[in-house]
Amino acid sequence: MTINFHDAQNNMTYTTREADQSWIQLMRDTIDLVGKDVVDIGCGGGIYSKALTKLKVNHVTAVDFSEEMLKGAAKNCKDYSTISFHKGDAYHTKLPSSRYDVVLERALVHHLDHLNACFNEANRILKKNGRLIIQDRTPEDCLLPGDINHIRGYFFDLYPKLKTKEIARRYTTQEMRLALESFGFHIEKTVKLWETRRIYTDLESLQSDLLQRTGRSILHELTDEELEQLVEFISNKLKNHFPIIEKDCWTVWFARKK
Repeated sequence: MTINFHDAQNNMTYTTREADQSWIQLMRDTIDLVGKDVVDIGCGGGIYSKALTKLKVNHVTAVDFSEEMLKGAAKNCKDYSTISFHKGDAYHTKLPSSRYDVVLERALVHHLDHLNACFNEANRILKKNGRLIIQDRTPEDCLLPGDINHIRGYFFDLYPKLKTKEIARRYTTQEMRLALESFGFHIEKTVKLWETRRIYTDLESLQSDLLQRTGRSILHELTDEELEQLVEFISNKLKNHFPIIEKDCWTVWFARKK
């Protein structure tokens, strides 16, 4: 089974954490967002829409194709007056052309079959010289071994079938470069980011997070029984290592509209 982003039971699954300071610092070091109008496409639960407000943007338009995700995001961001919500998708945002300074697409493109249509739409809504930020995992990022920080690696140790699924939905750095350049972007910088996902103070909190599949779409490929076996496998690996700082390896592309 795959995650159903339109199921009301899943509308809060991407709202349960804050963006890590490492992400915020990377943005500060790499791109000037002060006073900018930003679109967060595939906003999920609004975690990074909130983080963008800390970078003193003018306004964030949070876009998602799921009404349930937008409901969760609206609850998560209810105290942020500079965030608005809009139903649309990466191919058809339904936003005005040449209007925005920056587009963020974080953890989005691995859900898409058509990079070209996605980047063409980002190009359309950006102003001249507007910036596009893509954050996702390449196959190389996904295949890093499991350890006390990179818990995701253990998923593939126990279930190699997940490795095949994960690689199949990821784009290589070469594929990303070709698609971006083909649809009017110049890549200015590519960065590897080890972003802290969560700190677990005890085994029970880690087990609960995994069993709920919180923010982990790949775990929806497992049955409940398989997931319980995975949690036991990881628990045995990590039971003597708490607290644990879980981190994920990402590739971040910063591109400018030509």
